[in-house]
Amino acid sequence: MQLSGKTALVTGGTDGIGAELIRQLRAKGVTVIAQGRNAERVAATRSAGFEVIAADLSTPDGVKTLIDAVAGRQIDILVNNAGAGVDHDFRAAGHPDLAAVDSTVFLNLNAPIHLITELMSTLKARPEALIANVTSGLAIAPMAGSPVYCATKAALRSYTMALRAQLKETPVRVLEVLPPVVDTRMTASLSSGKLPVAECARQIMNAMERGTDEANVGQVKMLRVLESISPALVRRFMLRF
Repeated sequence: MQLSGKTALVTGGTDGIGAELIRQLRAKGVTVIAQGRNAERVAATRSAGFEVIAADLSTPDGVKTLIDAVAGRQIDILVNNAGAGVDHDFRAAGHPDLAAVDSTVFLNLNAPIHLITELMSTLKARPEALIANVTSGLAIAPMAGSPVYCATKAALRSYTMALRAQLKETPVRVLEVLPPVVDTRMTASLSSGKLPVAECARQIMNAMERGTDEANVGQVKMLRVLESISPALVRRFMLRF
């Protein structure tokens, strides 16, 4: 895809991977519309010259706010990047917060499906368009300690694969982005082995331009090789964590 001149809507665009991605998209000549929900980060991103729509995509009302804000706009690229984890480990003390689980499931899975559905006619009307869904290497093999996050990313991966098959005769290409552990606010508690966020965004940009179906980022490339040899072995290894 030729990125210059396109308009991209990037969810979770005020922090982490999304914040770096909107910078790299703008450098390629893309008009960027970012979404964020943290007031401080929204303000900081606006001060950097970006258009930002404040909306909480963990709720149906937040999704509607975003859809209403871009109604009638040209959208060539939709990046469903917003996501979160939630504590849900029965080996730990306390009872999992089911309200937090529900909002996380909505943010990670329902919100992308809603946005794709509401923006499909807009995307199909463009000469070429792209939907990029950010899943995770954990969509391939889950960790025992993050069952809700892994389940939502695995579900979004399945949805993405089916959506790609549906849209193969249309101008809309569907890209799945599978990052490894990236150095973001979400992974601040981890001490090592994290991919720099700028490199993650660079690899995503490369996949957008090359027209591939999947962007296996960083160590996920090796995970995919191992998974092709022995899925059961990879699952057993990852479930140790």
